[in-house]
Amino acid sequence: MSKLTRRKLIAGALSASAAAVGSVFLGRRYGLAPPDSGGIFGVGKTLTYAAHRVLLAHQPLALEFSRSEISKNFPAINTILPEDDFYRSQMAAGFRDWTLPVDGLVARPSEFSLAELKRFPSRTQITEHICEQGWTAITEWAGVPLSYVLNAVGIRPEAKYVVFYAVDDWWDSLDMADAWHPQTLLAYGMNGQDLPVPHGAPVRLRVERQLGYKNLKYLSQITVTDSVKDIGKGQGAIGAENGYSWYAGI
Repeated sequence: MSKLTRRKLIAGALSASAAAVGSVFLGRRYGLAPPDSGGIFGVGKTLTYAAHRVLLAHQPLALEFSRSEISKNFPAINTILPEDDFYRSQMAAGFRDWTLPVDGLVARPSEFSLAELKRFPSRTQITEHICEQGWTAITEWAGVPLSYVLNAVGIRPEAKYVVFYAVDDWWDSLDMADAWHPQTLLAYGMNGQDLPVPHGAPVRLRVERQLGYKNLKYLSQITVTDSVKDIGKGQGAIGAENGYSWYAGI
């Protein structure tokens, strides 16, 4: 290899590094960098997230299916019944006294019972759950679009993320684009029945434009915030702290 070729390779590597650093900087400046944009994979995560946000700016819907295409089996993968005593007592009572608090950067912090959530306008959608483990299943979900609940509590202008907490100590977050998307549901029904416990009863999150692990089960609280830096390790989700991408767009 000639010196000239080596120089070109070095120059190319330096240029690529500069472009990578620049892309993350610009992403952060214009709000197009995900919370987990640091580290060795941050450039790729930033480019993916920024590209999706630009290309999906008009909020296209995820593909929906007919009832004849519903899968006969939807495995409850990686589900462990929460050990929380209050949850188990509520499960035994049919979630009669269960409530979902919504707080943070909202005008009217509120707690919604399951009955109150069911009184919101509902949406039913038949969509494909795409698991990061390689399997898929088409299922009918029923619930209240998250946007209706956010409108009810009054989102403050500085809000950037909606954080979801689960009974089993998992947590995750969405940016406002996915939070407002019409197919993002607080789902309480599955295939024409109440949401089964193995699938996250009484209410789970459905984010149809992202991979399955973003669809948090056993919701216990929702918090609206302008930053996730001070939650956990600041990467926007417990999954991101364990090697998954915060943004799992498909």
